Amino acid sequence: MTEIPCTECPLRPLPLFVQHTDEELRLVQSLKRRELRLRAGETLIQEGQTDAPLFTLLYGWAFRFKTLRDGRRQILGFLMGGDFIGVQQKMGDASAHGVDTLTDALFCVFQRDSLWELHRGSLSMGFNITWLAAHEESMLDETLLSVGRRSADERVASLLILLFKRAAALQADGGASGVPFPLTQQHIADGLGLSLVHTHKTLRKLEKRGLHRIENGRLRLFDIKAMARLAELYGDGRPPARPLV
Repeated sequence: MTEIPCTECPLRPLPLFVQHTDEELRLVQSLKRRELRLRAGETLIQEGQTDAPLFTLLYGWAFRFKTLRDGRRQILGFLMGGDFIGVQQKMGDASAHGVDTLTDALFCVFQRDSLWELHRGSLSMGFNITWLAAHEESMLDETLLSVGRRSADERVASLLILLFKRAAALQADGGASGVPFPLTQQHIADGLGLSLVHTHKTLRKLEKRGLHRIENGRLRLFDIKAMARLAELYGDGRPPARPLV
């Protein structure tokens, strides 16, 4: 199957992503090695892996996770189109977490030393990598706040808003028709530190209040302002314009 040139990437025209110069696009294209297609439920990066390259998720959903010896899993974050994956491994000897796909997905694969080449080849692209790392840290802060301090209602409401806004920004209609939602209740529970039973009850409670509906693999929000108040979410959850590697 023919690979997609960086200049024809379907994500770049979206308002979510900042525009890059021709020189920046040529640099990114020179570092791209191939594209990788995975089916839902496959592993992109294994925990402890030492040889993983860098990836940009072109389409589909995935998630980062850590597991304990007995198999208990904490989902650290969910990944969508445009997310840059693998930076943390470059800061150490091995990947501190794994990455699995939630849906069929397509990844752009970059050589392992791409971080250094981006910094050497373009100051602006080097800054973009720093921005992406800082943005990911802020998302982890939000997850820590939910797991550590928010109630079950607040946790679920916060997660639904943030995922909805991120997915809506990748759609031409801005989420008016709902957004794809491939998460199971177990994924939600593992991401929020809740039991499966508690997660189910909380989702039902919020749905009965007329705040959302998850049906046929799609999520619709009916009263985002009320849900944001419930979650005590700063801002409206809309993702900021971001660079695309």
